[in-house]
Amino acid sequence: MNDFPIIKVNNLIKDYAMGKQCFRALNDVNLSFKMGEFCGLVGPSGSGKTTLLNIIGALDNPTSGDAIVMDKSITVLNHKEAAKMRNESIGFIFQTYNLLPVYSVFENVEFPLLLLKKNKTEREEAVMRALEWVGLSGKANSRPNQLSGGESQRVAVARAMVKLPKIVLADEPTANLDAANSHNILKTMQNLNHELKTTFIFATHDEKVIGYLHRKVMLNDGKVIDDVNLN
Repeated sequence: MNDFPIIKVNNLIKDYAMGKQCFRALNDVNLSFKMGEFCGLVGPSGSGKTTLLNIIGALDNPTSGDAIVMDKSITVLNHKEAAKMRNESIGFIFQTYNLLPVYSVFENVEFPLLLLKKNKTEREEAVMRALEWVGLSGKANSRPNQLSGGESQRVAVARAMVKLPKIVLADEPTANLDAANSHNILKTMQNLNHELKTTFIFATHDEKVIGYLHRKVMLNDGKVIDDVNLN
């Protein structure tokens, strides 16, 4: 694993207005992540995991502090620049799959490449390669409603990986899966991390996920309370 920090989080604070009250979701968080890490943000609901993931992914901005992602400060990116960084370099995996029901598996995985304006041959090669990674090349023409939950999440992994992102952010990716499917998904992501050196960061409180992590960052009440290498 390269020691170069692909992500640096400095004095990060995130406040949300709740009526006349203010809720502090992140409270002076400082972290860095190296290229090729397989790391989890672990803690109970409301601990700040998803908020931190969203800021790293340039989906949200901090109240103060900064996140430097691939040498770019997300606080100075405009909407177009943030979208460009997400499209080119960051893959997202969510617990709800977010597959487009009217499109085939192939078309769902292809979608990020359309945003990158890849030509048809490049798209076809990349999509079939990604579906092969997750063991679903035989389901390319199926619709999402013809898939099991585990297959749907594997399609979501393929969609996240098809553009060969430097970073994949996974928010509770096994929350809707049984144990067998969870382990299948996690082994697939672990293999991709090993083969492609993609940085994976999970937000989770699932013990099954935690068992696969190489590093565990514990959050509680918006603060980092522990940071442990598990290798």
